[in-house]
Amino acid sequence: MTVDILAIAAHRDDVEQTCGGTLLAMQSKGHTTGILDLTQGESGTRGTAAERAAEAETAAAILKVAHREALDLPDGNVQNTLENRLKVADVLRRLRPRVVILPYWQGRHPDHYTAATLGYEACFVSGLAKIQTPCGSPPHRPFKILYASLYADVRPTFIVDITPFAEQRLQSLMAYSSQYATQAQGSSLFAAEETIREATFATARHYGLMAGVRYAEPFVQKEIGLVDDLMMLPVASI
Repeated sequence: MTVDILAIAAHRDDVEQTCGGTLLAMQSKGHTTGILDLTQGESGTRGTAAERAAEAETAAAILKVAHREALDLPDGNVQNTLENRLKVADVLRRLRPRVVILPYWQGRHPDHYTAATLGYEACFVSGLAKIQTPCGSPPHRPFKILYASLYADVRPTFIVDITPFAEQRLQSLMAYSSQYATQAQGSSLFAAEETIREATFATARHYGLMAGVRYAEPFVQKEIGLVDDLMMLPVASI
């Protein structure tokens, strides 16, 4: 199994929140997509690791991803170590994505911003010919690394129109009933179920307005973009 686009995130349900619509949009164009969750969810306020695993499979089916797996990094204590870089590099060599989506490199949760650095450095390590990983696959370095910036206070480099997939994206998030169903446990940390839909669509609408579409997800890339034809640039200036 190989994929064209691999989204890497710290926790099961992170991808659904930040770039699930984009994975659906890319799958509709014929690209194969995948998800790598770094942790199992054993430390979450709500739910168990087993519940999160079952919910992640349901969400993966909704998102139509070709492959999903989870590593065994400690939930709540993701560290950028050589051992962990090799674990991620092993997956990269097996799946051989051209595009990798990472969390934005700043945020409230340490697992999220650590996952950004860990993922980037794993992409580099994966391309080193003399480094061995368990899968035995040859070196591979993704061509493009993007950062899903939906919850970051930063102007995106570009946005992806997810308008046809906005409802499906929400369904993938709500597949995590252990997390988002109304319940007393963790009520001070989690939005009420009835407000999740409003918040999800409002955020997507905010980014959609930036580029003249209805709903969108934002991304940042560190490198400068290259334009081949000025006549084909989208989004009106005035």
